[in-house]
Amino acid sequence: QLRLVESGGGLVQSGGSLKLSCTTDQFIWDYYAIGWFRQAPGKEREGVSWISNPDDNTEYADSVKGRFTISRDHDKRTVYLQMNSLTPEDTAVYYCAAGLPLRVGLRSGQWDYWGQGTQVTVSA
Repeated sequence: QLRLVESGGGLVQSGGSLKLSCTTDQFIWDYYAIGWFRQAPGKEREGVSWISNPDDNTEYADSVKGRFTISRDHDKRTVYLQMNSLTPEDTAVYYCAAGLPLRVGLRSGQWDYWGQGTQVTVSA
């Protein structure tokens, strides 16, 4: 049973934009913070951003500050990651994750549930 489902990945040119979506089941939505991580080939999984629950506090990795924006739509049980000014260094599989609000941060070990990932490729 999939509790988090990502969508919105694809191929984009450098300088372009993509918007990722993470849709959750009701239980996850009601009690968990949602985060975005990414993993490039040969690299460790990296925290990108997360949004808390219910206060919507956010945190961003330094590498994406000012370019990425995380937001949520309560009616759709969906968290979005708007990614602007993309560069080839942003190429990775992007995962959304759910974790208890008091435990989460930008380290992957702080998160409990994971989606299957969506590929983002930025061409030069």
